[in-house]
Amino acid sequence: MAETTQFTIGADVSCSDGICGQVRCVVVDPVAQEVSHLVVEAKHRQGLGRLVPLDLVDVTDGEIKLSCDLAAFEQLELGEETQFMPGSVGYATYGPGQALSWPYYGLVPENVAQAVTYDTLPLGEVAVHRGERVHATDGEIGRVQGLVIDPRNHHVTHVLLQEGHILGRKEVAIPITAVTGLEDGIRLNITTQEVEDLPPVVLDHLGG
Repeated sequence: MAETTQFTIGADVSCSDGICGQVRCVVVDPVAQEVSHLVVEAKHRQGLGRLVPLDLVDVTDGEIKLSCDLAAFEQLELGEETQFMPGSVGYATYGPGQALSWPYYGLVPENVAQAVTYDTLPLGEVAVHRGERVHATDGEIGRVQGLVIDPRNHHVTHVLLQEGHILGRKEVAIPITAVTGLEDGIRLNITTQEVEDLPPVVLDHLGG
């Protein structure tokens, strides 16, 4: 697994003049099996993630850095968007979209608009999020932690499982050749036992 680059979803990302956010998801062309973009979301600004072309991304000494400053980062195309769910009538003197309820408050007024964030990606490409389910041919085996790519051509080489997955090892990297689909979770053409039999790997963790 030499000469590869690891993108841990949730890792911090820096511009030339400061931290710009965290990797929210990795955008993959499922036909070419290559990474095209990262969606980087500033902390405390949910739903305003920027679509960062991989050409702007450099990974050195375990740090993800962008070859642009914060002002240029803010001008990148949005990679996600937040909208209010239809059907609300507002709250008190506020109309729909003016009052927002957050799920962690215990008491939520009726009819207050709920916010939904979704990905806005290039046509035909899919987003791989941290925590997505990974399915072997005989059942679910864990959840996605990130992807490993070949920096020369941006091709995905492995899918990383989160710590604490069903197999119990801290580091499991599944070859992309075993992946049959990237929608509705990661689907494999190998069994749980075959995943367990994969050799252990040692990879750098990129923050988060």
